[in-house]
Amino acid sequence: MTPLRSYGGKVLEDVPRDPFADDPDDPSSAMGELDDAEPLTAAERDEAITDLADVEVFRSVLEPQGVLGLVLDCPECGEQHFFDWDLLRGNLRQMIELGRPQVHEPAYFPDPDEYVSWEYARGYVDGVIDTEERH
Repeated sequence: MTPLRSYGGKVLEDVPRDPFADDPDDPSSAMGELDDAEPLTAAERDEAITDLADVEVFRSVLEPQGVLGLVLDCPECGEQHFFDWDLLRGNLRQMIELGRPQVHEPAYFPDPDEYVSWEYARGYVDGVIDTEERH
Protein backbone atom coordinates (compact mmCIF):
# COMPACT_ATOMS: atom_id res chain seq x y z
CA MET A 1 0.00 0.00 0.00
CA THR A 2 1.35 3.43 -0.90
CA PRO A 3 1.27 6.00 1.92
CA LEU A 4 -0.31 9.35 1.16
CA ARG A 5 0.89 12.73 2.46
CA SER A 6 -1.56 14.46 4.76
CA TYR A 7 -1.71 16.22 8.11
CA GLY A 8 1.97 16.53 8.81
CA GLY A 9 2.99 13.07 7.66
CA LYS A 10 2.04 9.83 6.00
CA VAL A 11 -1.33 8.19 6.38
CA LEU A 12 -2.61 4.98 4.94
CA GLU A 13 -5.00 5.04 1.99
CA ASP A 14 -7.91 3.53 3.90
CA VAL A 15 -7.66 5.98 6.80
CA PRO A 16 -10.41 8.61 6.80
CA ARG A 17 -9.04 11.97 5.66
CA ASP A 18 -8.33 14.61 8.31
CA PRO A 19 -11.11 17.22 7.97
CA PHE A 20 -8.58 19.98 8.72
CA ALA A 21 -5.93 18.80 6.26
CA ASP A 22 -4.37 21.77 4.47
CA ASP A 23 -6.40 24.22 6.60
CA PRO A 24 -4.16 27.10 7.71
CA ASP A 25 -6.48 27.66 10.69
CA ASP A 26 -6.31 24.04 11.87
CA PRO A 27 -7.02 24.21 15.63
CA SER A 28 -4.67 21.32 16.33
CA SER A 29 -1.67 23.27 15.01
CA ALA A 30 -1.16 24.59 18.56
CA MET A 31 -0.25 21.03 19.57
CA GLY A 32 2.94 21.15 17.53
CA GLU A 33 4.52 18.34 15.58
CA LEU A 34 3.96 14.73 16.62
CA ASP A 35 7.16 13.38 15.09
CA ASP A 36 8.88 13.24 18.49
CA ALA A 37 6.57 10.42 19.66
CA GLU A 38 8.26 7.31 21.00
CA PRO A 39 8.17 4.44 18.50
CA LEU A 40 6.21 1.34 19.46
CA THR A 41 8.10 -1.42 21.18
CA ALA A 42 8.03 -4.85 19.52
CA ALA A 43 5.49 -6.00 22.12
CA GLU A 44 3.26 -2.93 21.51
CA ARG A 45 3.45 -3.47 17.76
CA ASP A 46 2.52 -7.15 18.16
CA GLU A 47 -0.41 -6.13 20.39
CA ALA A 48 -1.59 -3.61 17.77
CA ILE A 49 -1.42 -6.31 15.07
CA THR A 50 -3.48 -8.65 17.26
CA ASP A 51 -5.96 -5.84 17.98
CA LEU A 52 -6.30 -5.16 14.25
CA ALA A 53 -7.08 -8.81 13.58
CA ASP A 54 -9.66 -8.74 16.39
CA VAL A 55 -11.28 -5.61 14.96
CA GLU A 56 -11.61 -7.28 11.56
CA VAL A 57 -13.39 -10.26 13.15
CA PHE A 58 -15.55 -8.04 15.38
CA ARG A 59 -16.61 -6.00 12.38
CA SER A 60 -17.44 -9.01 10.23
CA VAL A 61 -19.72 -10.40 12.94
CA LEU A 62 -21.17 -7.23 14.51
CA GLU A 63 -21.62 -4.83 11.60
CA PRO A 64 -24.42 -6.95 10.06
CA GLN A 65 -26.13 -6.71 13.47
CA GLY A 66 -26.15 -2.89 13.21
CA VAL A 67 -23.12 -2.17 15.39
CA LEU A 68 -21.23 0.84 14.00
CA GLY A 69 -18.02 0.39 15.98
CA LEU A 70 -16.47 0.22 19.42
CA VAL A 71 -16.58 2.47 22.46
CA LEU A 72 -13.30 2.64 24.38
CA ASP A 73 -12.64 4.10 27.82
CA CYS A 74 -9.85 6.67 27.59
CA PRO A 75 -7.37 6.35 30.48
CA GLU A 76 -6.07 9.86 29.83
CA CYS A 77 -9.32 11.85 30.01
CA GLY A 78 -11.61 9.34 31.70
CA GLU A 79 -14.26 9.66 28.98
CA GLN A 80 -15.58 7.20 26.46
CA HIS A 81 -14.48 7.54 22.84
CA PHE A 82 -16.61 6.16 20.02
CA PHE A 83 -14.76 4.76 17.00
CA ASP A 84 -16.46 3.56 13.84
CA TRP A 85 -14.93 0.50 12.22
CA ASP A 86 -12.97 2.41 9.56
CA LEU A 87 -11.49 4.89 12.00
CA LEU A 88 -10.52 2.19 14.47
CA ARG A 89 -8.97 0.07 11.72
CA GLY A 90 -7.16 3.07 10.27
CA ASN A 91 -5.79 4.11 13.66
CA LEU A 92 -4.45 0.64 14.35
CA ARG A 93 -2.89 0.36 10.88
CA GLN A 94 -1.24 3.74 11.28
CA MET A 95 0.06 2.79 14.73
CA ILE A 96 1.59 -0.34 13.23
CA GLU A 97 3.04 1.57 10.27
CA LEU A 98 4.14 4.83 11.92
CA GLY A 99 4.09 4.16 15.65
CA ARG A 100 1.22 6.52 16.51
CA PRO A 101 -2.46 6.91 15.70
CA GLN A 102 -3.67 9.60 13.34
CA VAL A 103 -5.18 12.83 14.56
CA HIS A 104 -8.92 12.57 14.07
CA GLU A 105 -12.21 14.17 14.95
CA PRO A 106 -14.27 12.34 17.57
CA ALA A 107 -17.65 10.93 16.63
CA TYR A 108 -20.25 13.69 16.45
CA PHE A 109 -23.09 12.90 18.86
CA PRO A 110 -22.77 9.14 18.52
CA ASP A 111 -25.70 6.98 19.57
CA PRO A 112 -24.21 4.81 22.36
CA ASP A 113 -26.67 2.05 21.43
CA GLU A 114 -24.87 1.63 18.09
CA TYR A 115 -21.46 0.94 19.67
CA VAL A 116 -20.23 -1.85 21.92
CA SER A 117 -17.25 -2.25 24.22
CA TRP A 118 -14.22 -4.34 23.32
CA GLU A 119 -15.20 -6.84 26.01
CA TYR A 120 -18.75 -7.16 24.66
CA ALA A 121 -17.43 -7.63 21.11
CA ARG A 122 -14.98 -10.31 22.31
CA GLY A 123 -17.72 -12.17 24.23
CA TYR A 124 -20.19 -11.94 21.35
CA VAL A 125 -17.68 -13.27 18.83
CA ASP A 126 -16.61 -16.04 21.21
CA GLY A 127 -20.27 -17.02 21.61
CA VAL A 128 -20.79 -17.11 17.83
CA ILE A 129 -17.69 -19.26 17.39
CA ASP A 130 -18.75 -21.64 20.19
CA THR A 131 -22.24 -21.98 18.66
CA GLU A 132 -20.81 -22.70 15.21
CA GLU A 133 -18.42 -25.33 16.60
CA ARG A 134 -21.31 -27.17 18.26
CA HIS A 135 -23.32 -27.39 15.03
